[in-house]
Amino acid sequence: MGEAKRRKEALGDKYGQEDTILPWLPITKTQADQFMKITTKGAWIGIGLLVAVWLTVRVIGPGFGWWELN
Repeated sequence: MGEAKRRKEALGDKYGQEDTILPWLPITKTQADQFMKITTKGAWIGIGLLVAVWLTVRVIGPGFGWWELN
């Protein structure tokens, strides 16, 4: 008997299914990885927007005479 057959007999219905992160949390490891990629990308976008707003308020706006900083 091959290793795959032994594994299939040992796991039963769970054979071929992904493992979950925690037994009580129905989120697979692939879903957790996708979530981390999306949130990391979102964080970098937020950081970029924060820098753009800061540059506008501190440099661009006063440079064009839109407002003055005190």
